[in-house]
Parts: sequence; C-alpha cells; structure tokens
Amino acid sequence: MANILAVDDEQDILKMIQRILSRDGHNVDIISNPEIISSTNLECYDIIILDVMMPQTDGFTLCQQVRRRTGCPVVFLTAKSDEESLVYGLGMGADDYILKPFGTNELRARVNAHLRRENRGNFTKISSGKAEFNITAKQLLVDGSPVPLTKGEYYICEFLARNRGQVFSKEQIYEKVFGFDGTGNDNTITTHIKNIRMKLEHLDFSPVKTVWGIGYKWEI
Repeated sequence: MANILAVDDEQDILKMIQRILSRDGHNVDIISNPEIISSTNLECYDIIILDVMMPQTDGFTLCQQVRRRTGCPVVFLTAKSDEESLVYGLGMGADDYILKPFGTNELRARVNAHLRRENRGNFTKISSGKAEFNITAKQLLVDGSPVPLTKGEYYICEFLARNRGQVFSKEQIYEKVFGFDGTGNDNTITTHIKNIRMKLEHLDFSPVKTVWGIGYKWEI
C-alpha cells in the first residue's frame, strides 16, 4: 500500500482518482485547493499527482514548490498535449505526465509502475566509470559528487548504465523505465535526456550518447 496525494481543482476528477487507486489498496488523499500544499506534510507521500491547469496556482509552479520539499515521483495530469507545455513541465521537475482524458487502466498502470521502482530490493550500488549509483538512496554520484536528478532522470540513467553499450529507442526506454507503452511519449524521454546531459556536463561527464536514427546508449 502506498500513500498518494492528488491535487486538482475538479472534485469529480479527484474522487475518480481516489476511487480507482484505492481499489489497489492505496491510501489516496485529495486536495482541490493548491494553496493548502504549503501547509501539507509532503514527505509522507510516495507519489504526487498534480493537475497542470488550476485557477489559483498552476501545476508547473506547484511542482517547483513540491520539488523543494520531497524527492518522490511527481506525475502531471494535463489536457495540454503540445510539446512546449510537456517539455516545460518535465523541466520543472516532474517525472511523467498523463494526458486527460485518461482511462482507469492507464492511471493504475502509470502509478503502480512508479511505485514498483521505488520499492525495489535494497541491493547497494553499481559503478560505471567515474559514476556510482546508490540503488538504495536512488542517487547518482560522479566523482563522489551527487547529481541533482529527478526520479525520472535517475531511473533513465540507471537503466542505460545497467545496459551500457546497448542502444534503446525512446519508446523502449519509456516502456522499460516508466513501465507503460511508450507510444506517444517521445517528448518525455527527449526532455529527460536533455536535462540529464546538462546536469552531467557540469561535472565534465558525458556518458549518454545519441545513436542517430535509433536512440540512446550509455557509453563509458
């Protein structure tokens, strides 16, 4: 069972999310007024679901506030499917997004995939060149310095490093990392890879290579 927080200004959507995810045994808290987030203990939640378009505070701004207080997965709910909005949202620190309207099975699959990754066994670490992955803490260190990755970015790095030298398409990475059919989610992986590279280049480390026309690989 996981503790889940859903934030949306539409009560009907919140009730639906609560009903769907409660069937899997999760405890689902709902908030319709995003201003309440400032006084909410976010550290007790395993995953947070945020609507993008809300009247008081938009989900992008809220995500920035959430990211300063917790490292749990953040998933956006959005009716905005344009690339610019999705790229911007992932850049704010979100790990994934679900397009409205969404189906029961999609919501359950996405949420449970994120939770499964968070609850993997506690084997300790893997190393790749000057990079070290602390599996228990879900942290990447380069030359001993922690890299400020979001959960989505971390899991992409870990997946590619575990399969170093192998080339994966964006669709394959999405399916393997996020546990859901990658069709239509190219922007998610493209944006995460871009953000990963920017953060690693500050440490003079560039292991993620593009194989043109195919995808990406981890190369040390």
